[in-house]
Amino acid sequence: MKRFILTIALLAAFHYATAQKDYALLVIDVQNFYFPGGRSELVEPEKVAEKAAVAIREARASGNPVIFIQHKAATGMEINELVAPQPGEKIFVKEEVNSFLGTGLKEYIDSLAIDALVICGMQTQMCVEAAVRAAHDYGYHVILLHDACATRNLNFGNREVAAADVHASTLATLKSYGTILSVAEWIEK
Repeated sequence: MKRFILTIALLAAFHYATAQKDYALLVIDVQNFYFPGGRSELVEPEKVAEKAAVAIREARASGNPVIFIQHKAATGMEINELVAPQPGEKIFVKEEVNSFLGTGLKEYIDSLAIDALVICGMQTQMCVEAAVRAAHDYGYHVILLHDACATRNLNFGNREVAAADVHASTLATLKSYGTILSVAEWIEK
């Protein structure tokens, strides 16, 4: 009987964390400087932004808030047109990797009485990773949309690490901090 009650409680908690108006979609740094011609080009940013746009449409259609994060920059700071905010959607400008640091993001989320965050954006191993870890540490239920995140090739010493490997290794660690889903898998749930 105890297992049955625990199972029902867990199912109810999952439903509560993912039900309408119980989550916010956090779109991190999908900014022009990451796109072709920008100062910090990523691998396939357009493809990733299109996936993020699908997630944004889903959140808007279900009445859940969409929150945008912008990293302060001298040039290319604009949020890319593929994921442009609508009037009234909240935008936080940050100067640090962690979206929560010095922005008021946590207070805003808490004011909405939201306990779950769906996260996507750029770069996987930097600002996205920092947001996932911080959100988890603050006690939010986290879903990371892996195909709506992008990164770049990196170098360490004499070794180049392909963007796909950077992305995969980051996701491999972040699965300890939340649920990792594709946009399509998330919409199905």
